[in-house]
Amino acid sequence: MKNKILVIEDDPDINKLVSMNLRDMCYEVESCDVGSRGLEMAMNDNFNLIVLDVMLPEMDGLEVCRRLRSADNFTPILMLTARDSEADRVVGLEMGADDYLTKPFSVRELQARVKAMLRRVDMLTKSAQIASKDTLEFGNLEIQVNKRQVHLNGQSIELTSTEFDLLLYMAQQPGLVFSRSQLLDKVWGYQHAGYEHTVNSHINRLRTKLEKDPSKPEYVLTVWGVGYKFTDVEKQNE
Repeated sequence: MKNKILVIEDDPDINKLVSMNLRDMCYEVESCDVGSRGLEMAMNDNFNLIVLDVMLPEMDGLEVCRRLRSADNFTPILMLTARDSEADRVVGLEMGADDYLTKPFSVRELQARVKAMLRRVDMLTKSAQIASKDTLEFGNLEIQVNKRQVHLNGQSIELTSTEFDLLLYMAQQPGLVFSRSQLLDKVWGYQHAGYEHTVNSHINRLRTKLEKDPSKPEYVLTVWGVGYKFTDVEKQNE
């Protein structure tokens, strides 16, 4: 079955370029040029990926992203932003976007980024399906691998697709220290020093959702000068 991608972009040339090249990669592509219509399409159909522009008529991409995540729709989102709009990129990641691509971008970079995101989701889903343990437990934190669900103190925690993938990847190797570039490569599927802020933003969001005090984390720990690690199993089960 083909992966199905939704392109929400109001610039007709960019919309056509993105859609055409994704179809050339044998993906099924639907597109629209209005934010509110894109939100409706995303809510009413099952897509494997959404390519979402920030600047859209009627409803901007940041609001589309926010509403999707608020409705528990965690379809991976690749956000398109202007090169000088760092604030939009940061806000987009905070809203729950999984990655961003700055304009102008090359077709090869677009294709590589889309392939990486879809490959990452497929890889981690397959890995979860064959995992020897269906449930990982760390004190009051429970990660249900196959169901892709997380519970803390018995309460369900809503995570985006990338947040869950990042948490699962680290939790499956507790105590092992990962650099930001390693996490980019293993979880996002690409490696580029310029995108390390992506890792930081997702780590911060995970801590906000999982930690009693995000400034003093118990699960997702910083190893200063190196990167991050998930707490040791032994420490949590003592």
